[in-house]
Amino acid sequence: MPYGWNVQNETLLDPVPGYPNGYVTHGGEWAAIPLVGCKKFIIIHNGSPCHTSRNYPSAVSYIKRQLKKSKKKFK
Repeated sequence: MPYGWNVQNETLLDPVPGYPNGYVTHGGEWAAIPLVGCKKFIIIHNGSPCHTSRNYPSAVSYIKRQLKKSKKKFK
């Protein structure tokens, strides 16, 4: 039997929290979901994976760039 406390939520008291568990746009058209076992995020557009990014900030910036491109295209 190991000694010590069993912490249910390890990152609850972490002074430098990690990235959130994902990102979804308001309409649900774009989503960034973390891959299991690594720090990478897969970006999903309308239900199909379209890009893989190295971390959370780059995933969010990719989605925001794609949203800007689509807005310019429809003007």
